[in-house]
Order: sequence, then C-alpha cells, then structure tokens
Amino acid sequence: MRKLLILVLFGLGNSLNAQNQIVIPDTLSGDHIQLELKAGTHEFYSGIQTNTMGANGNILAPTLILNKGDKIDFEVTNSLSDTTTIHWHGLHVAPKNDGGPHTIIKPGETWKPSFEILDKAATYWYHPHLHHKTDQHVSKGISGLIIVRDEEEAKLGLPRRYGKDDFPIVLQTKDFDANKQILFHTNSDDVAMVNATIKGTLDAPAQVIRLRVLNGSSQRAFNVGFSGDKAFYQIASDGGLLEKPIELTRLLLSPGERAEVLLDLSEMAGDSIKLMSFASELPNGIYGAAIPGMMAQMSMTGYNPNPLNGANFSMLTLNVIAPTSNPVTVIPSSLVTVKRLNASDANLIRNLTLNPASMGMNQLNGDFTISNTPFDMNTINHTIRLNDTEIWSIRNMSGIAHPFHIHDVQFNILDRNGLAPSASEMGRKDVVFIKPQETVRFIAKFDNFSDSITPYMYHCHLLTHEDGGMMGQFVVVENLEVADIFIPNKIKFTLYPNPASDYLNINFNKIVNLESISIYDVRGARVYFEEYFKPAREYKLNYDLSSGYYRVHVNADTEHFIKKLLINN
Repeated sequence: MRKLLILVLFGLGNSLNAQNQIVIPDTLSGDHIQLELKAGTHEFYSGIQTNTMGANGNILAPTLILNKGDKIDFEVTNSLSDTTTIHWHGLHVAPKNDGGPHTIIKPGETWKPSFEILDKAATYWYHPHLHHKTDQHVSKGISGLIIVRDEEEAKLGLPRRYGKDDFPIVLQTKDFDANKQILFHTNSDDVAMVNATIKGTLDAPAQVIRLRVLNGSSQRAFNVGFSGDKAFYQIASDGGLLEKPIELTRLLLSPGERAEVLLDLSEMAGDSIKLMSFASELPNGIYGAAIPGMMAQMSMTGYNPNPLNGANFSMLTLNVIAPTSNPVTVIPSSLVTVKRLNASDANLIRNLTLNPASMGMNQLNGDFTISNTPFDMNTINHTIRLNDTEIWSIRNMSGIAHPFHIHDVQFNILDRNGLAPSASEMGRKDVVFIKPQETVRFIAKFDNFSDSITPYMYHCHLLTHEDGGMMGQFVVVENLEVADIFIPNKIKFTLYPNPASDYLNINFNKIVNLESISIYDVRGARVYFEEYFKPAREYKLNYDLSSGYYRVHVNADTEHFIKKLLINN
C-alpha cells in the first residue's frame, strides 16, 4: 500500500511538473495558411478550467514561419461569438490586409487576405485589433508569433531550430477573478506567465540558444534579465537584426515590443537559470514600477497592492540539459548592415503629443488621447503622400510612459530628448517607449502601398489606452490633391500674394504652433524646407524659385495642410 502511495505521489509530481513545462506553439508555413479563431479552455491552475480564446487551439496561436518574398494566401475563420480582427503587427502590407479595426471578421465569416512578405528576417506577431475589444481578445489568449526568414539571416551562424535551440517567449501578466477566470481592463494583473504557463519551465540545451521575446501584456513593461546578472546578447529589435550583438544584463521591453537574444548556456549543463523582470529598477512613470506615474501622488485604481509592481520576479526557469547535435557555441561578432534613414531625407515633420484626457494627479485613471483628439473611426487624422519620408516628433505630455506603435512601416529612432538612442534601438522598430515629458523623434518612409479609403493606425500599445481612444489613423495616397486639404480641424490659412513673385505670406485664422513649411514643384520634388517651432499667426517666407506651379505644405498644430501656389517672377 505504501509502495502504491509512493508511486501515485511520484506520478502526481511528474504530472504537475509536466503542466509547468511552457507551451511551445505549433508552427504553420507554406503559401496557404488557415487560422480558426475560437473559444476554448485552458488549465492555468491545476484542475481548474479557465475560459480562453485561441487560434487553431484553446489559447495562443500557431507560430507562422514565413520567408521574405513568399506570396501567402490566408484564410482566417472567426468561430467566436464576437466580431474581431487579426492584425499582422510589424508586417509591411497594404491597408486592406493590415487587419485594423476597419477590417472586421464577423462570427462565422472568413477573411482572406493575400500578400507578399516584404519584411526582413525578424520576429513579428499577430493579434486582434477590434476597437474597444483589443484588450479583451488579447487577454483571453489570441496572440501568435511570426518568424520571417531571409537569405541574409540564413548566412549567419545563429540558432534557428524552432523549439530546440530557438524558442518563442511570450511574456504576459493577467488578472483572474475568484473563479480563476480572466479579467481585462484591470490594473490588478498580479500573475506572471510565459506562453500561457504560470511558473513555467523550459528545458534548454547547454549551448547558445535564441529566445524570441515578445512583451504580449496588456500594460506591463518588463525589465528583462537573468538571475545572477548573467549577460545575454541582443541580436534583433522589432523589425530586424542589429549590426552586431549587444551584450546586456537588462533590456526594457514595453507592450508590443520584441527582441531576439542569445544566451550562452554552454558551461551550465545540469544547472538552472531564471528569466527575470527586474521591476525594482524601473523609474517612476512606467506601468510595472512601484509608482506608475511620474510623481508619488499619482496612482491607479487596483494597481497596489500588487506583488509584481516595483519588485523583481521570475518569469521562467530554464533547466539546462545536454546539448543538441551540431550545437551553436559561439556568439557571432557581427550580424548585418543596418541601413538607417537620415533626418535630411525627410519631406516633412509631424508633431504629435500624448495627452491625458484630464490633467491632475488622478489622470492615470482616465482616458488618454493623441494630440488631444480622441479616436474616431470616421476621421482620418493625417494624409501622407506615397514614397514620402517623414519625421514624427512625439512629445509625452502625460504622467505615464506610452509605447507608441505605428502600422505600415518600420522606423528608425532619431533621438530621445535630442540624444541619440541606445544601441538596442538603432535597428528597425515599430514600437517606441516614450517616458513622461520625453520627446522622441523617428523617421520612416511610406512606400509600396496607397489607399485613400482604408487607413492605417497609430496608437498607444497599452491596450486599455488603445481601447479608450488613444489612437489615430492615416491614409497613404499616391498623389495629394491639388485642392486644399484640411485634416480635420478648424484651422484655415491663406497664401498671399498668389500669384507670388519674390516673397510669400502665410496667414492663419488664429495663432497656431507652426512646425514646418515645405514647397514642392510639379514633379513632386521638394524645393524648399524650413522648420519653425514658434506660435504664429502670420509668417513671411523669402525664397528663390523660378516661375511655375507649386504646392505649399504646412505642418501646424500637429496637422498637415496643402495649398497650391503660382510663382510669376
């Protein structure tokens, strides 16, 4: 009887240990990929079934392994009882394929996007993006990685055997009610998990391994590192490889950001190491720090007490096992050449602000906006000309940090408060974490795709903020109309004299924050550009241009205006 009891207990122990092995999602590849979004259940806690959502399963979604240059036909069937969407986060695709809130999939319907993979080798992801429902659908479990491979990456001596030395790592925190059901729109996310596994473990071989890390949480930033301050090497950011591995002991990842890292476990066979979030080191003003706002007086309902806020905690235990055959044992000294855009390449500058809907010490409990404009599905906030290169200057005027994400493009960060970005941010990015009272400038080229009807989005990737209206939208058009464009505000301006000869006055109907002026000739070439950061109602422009027709582009109060001009010398 005692022997039987020992065997039962031994089996139970093995069962519990097996449950703590993190989920490694299946993979899908090829030129025809089928996804089914459906409801299910998942056992986060032993013996308790929690209601979830997933793609092709009960929770999470298959990892899509795609090759640059491939043409992929998708079928995304919605078997949920709720309308949803699927957004290919970070991929450069046409607006109709992007999966934003305008491209809905109703229950029982199948969405069939088809597009070529134009992106560099990197780790992207996909998730729902329905307005007001993004946080709910992601929190319930729908999210999956996208691994893009290309010839450049294939030449490097990197781990790339999925699930053996190349691992998907989805970091999240969730909040559960008394019945262990998932809550959303909550600040009480006190349960950390990796790949939908609480207190998870991963058997990792004693060699150099690759971790594709996604912050898939609704709001929490993770200050990633390893126990014992073991060094690791970042090799990629959101949209591609860096020029060389960067040795780190900490890497701050905000929601939506990804990083690929190499970890050398060659001398650790039989040992274990923990993947940590060192939240005690986070400064005020970041969700996950002890104080979420920039000042101690700022608080969030339900934020404290929470054992994760401002404390160091383990996300995952890596148990180091025997190496695989043909292991990677060396960290490469170099990776790829990163071609960055320069500020001098820009056609114009857009200035945006991140604002609380109401000021004061209680602002963290309200909604937030971009440029004081709540999201409106029927409003296009910006119109961008195809093939233009733009600088977006974003000032965070709120008391909390926001991860700013833009669809359609990857960008290069130019500076933070005038200072060059860190080496970790010198690659291609689609999310940038902007701290309170910080100004970040990035530059991007809007090429390949234009559509005057279906917009792309830009938004905060704190999902509660996004659902609450901290989002805007833009269209990319092949040719800006010669007629005046006002998007959307009550500012008006006139050009005089028009026709002009040797000078030009720009007169607004009120005082505005004038940001930049560009003049384009009939061929679309920019022939004049000036930045002008000063409140003004009238501005006199001196130029040296020949006779002909031109378009004058003015950026003021974060908006973009165009008027036609005739110069007759």
